[in-house]
Amino acid sequence: MSILIKNVLLDGKETGIYIEDNEIREIGAVVEAEFVIDGKNKAAIPGLINTHTHAAMTLFRSYADDMELFKWLQTKIWPLEAKLTEDDVYWGTKLACLEMIKTGTVAFNDMYWHAKGSVRAVDEMGLRGILSGVFIDFFDMGKRDSEIELSDTFRCRSFESKALELNKKLVKEIKNLENERIIPAIGPHAIYTVSKESLQWIKEFSDKENLLIHIHLSETENEVRDCEEKYGKRPVEFLEEIGFLGGNVVAAHCNWLSSEEIGILKKYNVKIAYNPVSNMKLASGTMPYSDMKNSGLTISLGTDGCASNNNLDLFESMKFAALLQKLAGNDTTIMPAKEAFEIATIGGANALGLNSGVIEENRLADIILIDLKKPELTPNYNLISNLVYSAKGSCVDTVICDGRILMQNRIVKDEPEILENAERVAGDLISR
Repeated sequence: MSILIKNVLLDGKETGIYIEDNEIREIGAVVEAEFVIDGKNKAAIPGLINTHTHAAMTLFRSYADDMELFKWLQTKIWPLEAKLTEDDVYWGTKLACLEMIKTGTVAFNDMYWHAKGSVRAVDEMGLRGILSGVFIDFFDMGKRDSEIELSDTFRCRSFESKALELNKKLVKEIKNLENERIIPAIGPHAIYTVSKESLQWIKEFSDKENLLIHIHLSETENEVRDCEEKYGKRPVEFLEEIGFLGGNVVAAHCNWLSSEEIGILKKYNVKIAYNPVSNMKLASGTMPYSDMKNSGLTISLGTDGCASNNNLDLFESMKFAALLQKLAGNDTTIMPAKEAFEIATIGGANALGLNSGVIEENRLADIILIDLKKPELTPNYNLISNLVYSAKGSCVDTVICDGRILMQNRIVKDEPEILENAERVAGDLISR
């Protein structure tokens, strides 16, 4: 399949972009193509990349707001998740993919239950997904199975549990799809829900299978305090001691890091997923961005799930990312618009190992077109500033992922059916 985007604004100049199969083959081209998109009054930018999601939590949007984090998890989220089925996750993930397409996200890093439902949804929707199930063993939660009822999927009570075999099976099934858009990963939830032995097995298995590891890390101050009490070390120090850290680890949140921990993360080339909206909503903390940036860490942008955001619009998250850091640092120059844009694009690509994040020849054809004839983008003195501080996801007109048109003129295939079924399964889930 070939696509020509003609008369489009790219880096301030009107040009053409020729796409063949799933790659950008030529910039500046005016050649024959199977599909021609008129880019007049539109700007081409890299598709946005969301490096921390729980996609099917779209089904929980507005279900339990304005609560303290652990009370929210233990009394609202985990009990409802115990009722989830693979079909629920399938429709919840389709709804998430629809929302991401409509707001310009082309790739996402997901951790959730019943991950086979997520795989099926991403396969059908055409996005790029790095997908993992939730790996939890609750080794130190002091809870019996009867007190925390979670889905059997990926639940384990000990290192020898079936969770290991289920993760192996999921990875194998995804690889057998031979779909380059769908990439398997391993998703240990956090150091307070996964045992040391399981974390070490995950590291060994992920290195052997060349997998990313997706984990929550130092999200709250209590997590750090509990780790110090249990292990005599801070979370990053503990993970270094057990040999867990490496360049294949994507650590979400990282709000409560010491300068020593930042140095350790850089030493092992750990990738960071910054989640400003979720962090603010749950009052979990503020990531020390300036120190992390100055250390040379790869920083990317995530939304977290819709139960704690409550949307998947990375344009909104870019703005909050920059404003939160300016406020926290009492410095208007922290995270300028260019840096906020980069963590949502090339930062995400680098974190997830994708050949995308910029529009260049021989890169993956993951491109979105911005409608410049929007009130919020007028006047357009500086496009990047407008994209970060003024734009919303609704400014996206066209989405191309892996060389395939997923949205044009804001029309996405099967949108009414997805909305109807997501509403249906959400209502059924709450009533169970």
